Amino acid sequence: MSFLLHPIRIVAAVSLMAGAASVAPAQESSANWPNWRGPLQNGVSLEHYKNSKVDTEPAWTYATRGRGAPVLFDGRLFSWGYRGAGENLVEVLTALDAKTGKMIWEHEFNDFLSDTIYDRYSIGAPTVDPETKQVYLMTHYGLLLCFDFDGKELWRISMSEDFGKLSFPNARVGSAVIEGDLVIARGITSNWGADGPAADRFYAYDKRTGELVWWSMPGITPPVDSSFSTPVFETRFGKRVFYAGTGCGNIICVNARNGKPIFRFQAGKNGMNASVVLHGDKVIGIHNDENVDSSDKGRLAAVNIPKEAGAPAEGQTTVVLEPSAEAWRAPLAATSSSPIVVGDRLYQQTDGGELHCLNIETGEIIWTKKLSNSNLHASPLYVDGLLYCPFTSGKLFVVKPGEKDAEIVQEISVEGQCLGAVVVCDGKLYLHTTEKFYCFNISHEGLTRDAEPVVEIPVAGKPAAIQAIPAEVVLTPGHKAKFRLRSVDANGFVVGDIKEAKWASFVPPTARVKATMDAAFNEAGELVAAENAKLSAGAFKATTADGLTGTIRGRVLQNLPIVEDFNQYELNEDQPRENIKFAYPPLPWIGARFKFDVRELEGEKVFAKTFDRILFQRATVFVGRSDLANYTAQVDVLTDGTARVKSDIGLINQRYLICLRSNAGKLEVSSNLERLAKTAPFKVKPNAWYTLKTRVDSKEDGSGVVLAKVWERGQAEPDAWTIEVPVARVHKNGSPGIFSFTPLNQRRAYLDNLSITPNQ
Repeated sequence: MSFLLHPIRIVAAVSLMAGAASVAPAQESSANWPNWRGPLQNGVSLEHYKNSKVDTEPAWTYATRGRGAPVLFDGRLFSWGYRGAGENLVEVLTALDAKTGKMIWEHEFNDFLSDTIYDRYSIGAPTVDPETKQVYLMTHYGLLLCFDFDGKELWRISMSEDFGKLSFPNARVGSAVIEGDLVIARGITSNWGADGPAADRFYAYDKRTGELVWWSMPGITPPVDSSFSTPVFETRFGKRVFYAGTGCGNIICVNARNGKPIFRFQAGKNGMNASVVLHGDKVIGIHNDENVDSSDKGRLAAVNIPKEAGAPAEGQTTVVLEPSAEAWRAPLAATSSSPIVVGDRLYQQTDGGELHCLNIETGEIIWTKKLSNSNLHASPLYVDGLLYCPFTSGKLFVVKPGEKDAEIVQEISVEGQCLGAVVVCDGKLYLHTTEKFYCFNISHEGLTRDAEPVVEIPVAGKPAAIQAIPAEVVLTPGHKAKFRLRSVDANGFVVGDIKEAKWASFVPPTARVKATMDAAFNEAGELVAAENAKLSAGAFKATTADGLTGTIRGRVLQNLPIVEDFNQYELNEDQPRENIKFAYPPLPWIGARFKFDVRELEGEKVFAKTFDRILFQRATVFVGRSDLANYTAQVDVLTDGTARVKSDIGLINQRYLICLRSNAGKLEVSSNLERLAKTAPFKVKPNAWYTLKTRVDSKEDGSGVVLAKVWERGQAEPDAWTIEVPVARVHKNGSPGIFSFTPLNQRRAYLDNLSITPNQ
């Protein structure tokens, strides 16, 4: 079985229908809120209430904390929160009866290898696909999960280990979104090959099988921030497109069916986290960092959408809109609170705790209402003439906007901070705080709903290309992968299935490393890695008899044991700054490029931490499949430096970091430094080689122990482990990897003689 098709995420075969409907059938609105911004994608409800009022006492509460928003479908409420503290903190996806709050099913997840601090968990929302009723969740540490309506896990992807998704202390993740037969997730990733440099990327998977369909990098590199701006969709340019803010400060537009970037507009120097809204031929977004054209912080701006998709300039991958594309700008700032558009008015909560009303056509601020002292992630909700505005103060304000001012209709106090969004559905109000999950009844004298909007889908045109699924695979020697081929038109819409195509190895003309994957296609159209296949990566092109083409790419990773001493690498690349020769790191290793290279040290070829970019002073590399388990990892390590200034170096074993914290003089086992971080004293001398060894033992009851030892290289291995860390909920699988932290890139760290072997 191939990885990216391995048993953790394998599903039963599903028959997929090709083609595209012209118009979705009109349907009456039901009491559903399947994604965090609702059926209109902008925080505006379709419900209407006669003489409504929120009860001041909750109808029920549920014991999870949260910083996001729930979603509802067919009478079930899906909440993403967390409970516990320290080592016992877990994130929780819960299905509740929307009326009673009774738990129907629940899944818990452990954080791993993340930077999350201050319990910044569940900053986002689940998503329900109305067609399949499948539930999707994206975590900040990279798990993309799919469940059926009754809670059975259908597939999961570890985007951190498989695609190099990075985590950040703010833990913002947002929400996966559904478009046709795709589920789309995003994050800052540092993958392999051309996708090795860190960038804000979008990944589209088959929503039924979890197979990768396309990926896209619509912004610029390197990003300076993470972003959890949730994509907003529409039909334009004869295509299905989405808009979002990025970690590089752009508002982007992307073809939602094939991932091709259409345009970008640079608004800020840092990330844009709020979701955008659409109004006519304008896309509107907000940020709170320095603008690209002034030293002012923050802007709420409307950008004119081009009349045609256009073609990018030479050397560009997308159309770059000029500053003149900005229709208007208001001097407002919000870290991640998303705007709302109702008629000719736009409503925006800002970081200072204000609610603003603007003219949507001109950007003129009509009125401002001070409601609190601060705001962060919380976004308002609009229901039938009322705005529901949560704030970090633990206050929920029900506000009636007027022509020149706003009236506070109700003020409701809750425990904890409000950092997410309110949802009102079928006579109930739902709100997560950092203390608990709330449901309030809404008393009223009548409830009606508008019909849900009809989504127009263009009819597919003539076949223009092949779309191969999965678009990326990982094989190990002796295994193979199958592909589904379908023809798509110039706009990415599916035309039909392709039964036969010829495959050939393909090296993109722009590839800096002319590499090929050590695998071949057989007569059945399966990609096969022979028993003696080598560590490698590359691409293949499929061509039909009538000239349609499409590509996939893949990697061959080693089965256990994985052994690497770096001696076979030829040092033929020039490093003029240091006047040395080096070799690029193994191409199939995730996150290695620009962070490590192979060079000579004292007559040995070693794996060295680079100083090319300060952004990568902290680097994590994954060298194997994410479904590996029960293995022992060992490596020789050395840090340059002095008695006071050295670097950290370590291994990743089954989602635990085992690291020599050289300046602190200790060996540390961690998964998240605020959740699990245990140490044992060990004095590290600079410029001295040590051998580091680790394993993870799992028990039948779900607990386990992380074991590690370190000793001077060349000396006898000690019998005792330097540190033994019991874990109540042990991670049972995970990719082996390498870690290094070179503070301010002052002192280099080195590794050699890496081995990953099955536990004995």
